[in-house]
Amino acid sequence: MNLEQIKIYRILHIENIPHVLANGITHKNSSNSNPDFVGIGDLSLISNRKTRRVNIDNGSTFVPIEEIILGEFTPFYFGVKMPMLYVIQHGGNFVEKASKPEDIVYLACSLQSIVNSELIYYFSDGHATDSLTTFYSKEKITSLPAIIDWDSVTKSYWGGHENLNIKRKKQAEFLVKGDIPTDFIIGYVCYCDSAKIKLIELGINEQIVKVIPNAYY
Repeated sequence: MNLEQIKIYRILHIENIPHVLANGITHKNSSNSNPDFVGIGDLSLISNRKTRRVNIDNGSTFVPIEEIILGEFTPFYFGVKMPMLYVIQHGGNFVEKASKPEDIVYLACSLQSIVNSELIYYFSDGHATDSLTTFYSKEKITSLPAIIDWDSVTKSYWGGHENLNIKRKKQAEFLVKGDIPTDFIIGYVCYCDSAKIKLIELGINEQIVKVIPNAYY
């Protein structure tokens, strides 16, 4: 696997798509942020990330290269059907209410296009708030395909205490600072035909809208 083959994914409520089409994927602190944003995530985790500082050390045991605050970045996953999606669909933890799968849309971006841009980015080898996770800077980007545990990312079963590290590595993140222009979005994934029709009616090219029920719980 090489960088050009890798896609990164972010999930949003379908009601946020018009704003994305007009403004790109905007950070909550941006002047272009969505005032009517419909959230679907875990409020406790979101609050934690606002102030959570992590060290970028590129896997070294020496002094970290730098420190970042997770909440200043927009997170993407390297795969679909993540543990967080399960909670979003079924409720629980600090998710305010469960979301129907037809209301959840994946935005797929090309990793290589972001690497080629002026955007600031980092990536991790596991869930960003887990103490076992290591964070990497752009200097390690060519090693990303070897650093990410793709078996864990694509694992269909991650439950149970014995699979905690699989669950951690499955949720490796790609973190991007600032707003991400719409041009970086190369595809949209939805649950059913009715959701696809809604996306097309919003002005998205049918060719880049895929119905993949297996990407949901």
